[in-house]
Amino acid sequence: MQSPEFPDIILFAIPFFILSMIIELYLTVKEGINSYEKKDAISSITMGLGNVFLGYFSKALVLLSFLFVYEHFRLFTIPVAWWSFVLIFFADDFAYYWFHRISHECRLFWASHVVHHSSQHYNLSTALRQTWSGGFYSFIFWLWLPLLGFHPAMIMLQMSISLLYQFWIHTETIDKMPKWFEAVFNTPSHHRVHHGSNPIYLDRNHAGILIIWDKLFGTFQPELKDEKVIYGLVKNIDTYNPIKIAFIEWFNMFKDVFSGRKSITKRFLYFIKPPGWRHDGTGKISDDLRKEWMDSVGSEKRM
Repeated sequence: MQSPEFPDIILFAIPFFILSMIIELYLTVKEGINSYEKKDAISSITMGLGNVFLGYFSKALVLLSFLFVYEHFRLFTIPVAWWSFVLIFFADDFAYYWFHRISHECRLFWASHVVHHSSQHYNLSTALRQTWSGGFYSFIFWLWLPLLGFHPAMIMLQMSISLLYQFWIHTETIDKMPKWFEAVFNTPSHHRVHHGSNPIYLDRNHAGILIIWDKLFGTFQPELKDEKVIYGLVKNIDTYNPIKIAFIEWFNMFKDVFSGRKSITKRFLYFIKPPGWRHDGTGKISDDLRKEWMDSVGSEKRM
């Protein structure tokens, strides 16, 4: 079977990204929405450019890994057809949900994903604030797709489509989509929740394109009218330096692993436990913060 070839749609979308940010900036200024800050936006765009550059190397690694699994271990051979694109749409979105969820629940993956949450502003430039390290190892969540028999080129294309879809949901200029759309798809409202540092919003709405996975696996949280989203991290890094944004959590994680007196097991747990976990019990993870918040305000505020 001849290997299919698909264009790199992310590169073709760059002019669209730029135009969209210009339009959003105009609308936010007109409506008095303070969603852009110059230094923050420049940092986000720089992170995005770095991600595109490093993507030439990480995507080569990903493609070679997918090809290796596909050529030597695939269980079936799924043809490139309209129905296989329907299947891979759901399969890729399912893989993305678990990658995204684990990236919030395991510090090793959070170390790269935290970059995307490090801005205290929420706008289309925030969508460009992407990791410089995650592309080299997060692809493991998709290895089951070439194992099933999806061609690597199809997988890479659908991963790009998912990333492209998620660009437009990083905005405050759209309040709510129609109810049927909100019920099925990831939207600006759902994703604003995901970027919130409010205890009730922490580690919620991990969707890529379809919000149904969050509803199915118990991680869905609607945006509340009386709980304005506070963007950023529980403990913000407060820097515009792209190098620090890209690697500060890696530094902090390894510092926790190798400093102090503790067992090898406890050192290892700093890699796999959630952000905020401490071996001496003094840390608080998002579930702890959410429980404290719920105990203080009551369960009626959740919905």
